[in-house]
Amino acid sequence: MNSSAPPIRVGLIVPSSNVTIETELPALLARHKSATFTFHSSRMRMQEVSEEALQAMNAQRERCVAELTDASCDSLVYGCLVALMAQGPGEHRRVTAAIREQLIDHAWMPTVITSADALIEAIRALGAERVALITPYLKPLAQKVVDYIAAEQIEVTDWVALEEPDNAAVARIPGERILAAARTLDLTQADALILSACVQMPSLLLIESAEAEFDLPVLSAATATAFTLLRRLGLPTVLPGAGHLLQKDRREVA
Repeated sequence: MNSSAPPIRVGLIVPSSNVTIETELPALLARHKSATFTFHSSRMRMQEVSEEALQAMNAQRERCVAELTDASCDSLVYGCLVALMAQGPGEHRRVTAAIREQLIDHAWMPTVITSADALIEAIRALGAERVALITPYLKPLAQKVVDYIAAEQIEVTDWVALEEPDNAAVARIPGERILAAARTLDLTQADALILSACVQMPSLLLIESAEAEFDLPVLSAATATAFTLLRRLGLPTVLPGAGHLLQKDRREVA
């Protein structure tokens, strides 16, 4: 991309209590060598991470899409992984199709991704067939995440749920607690470790040290979202300091 090209406008559809994706995604994409980005958020009200609260939050999606379309965003990112995975396998396809249908009469169609399909795409881009993962959710919701990934023909070899129902508190989970949870996992059969299967649980600063400690590719919902956004935009998928996933250009179809 020419350095004089205008910034790419990234529209973020996020839970009202989420603060981490608006920290980690800009930090990641600021490292890109050839493109620049601006970020524009629309919020869906949600504080407690429960099935009922997630369903009520998802019902606000159309308003958020309309608001970000008013801002002429080049891409839309539905930034809540569990909100979609809790609805059952394939939900990211249904939501993406619904957003495109909502925008069918607009002059242009933004690139649309969700953090749910981003995680699946990133795992496949790594060539991983088996993963271990850490989630901040209560165990019943964490199980839905595991089942969703399994339905995409990716085996979850081991997982741990930190069981934090307050979404605001998820953003305050310390890195050492996440690493301590990772050390309890059986990683002997895993091809990759998902250090945070949630865009609200911060882990960006842990990725490279975790790769060194566990001798595995390590990714998160945030690094997967950055990777997939770049790939769908046709941009090089290289961002320094973000782990194996973003070390080389993986624009080719896996």
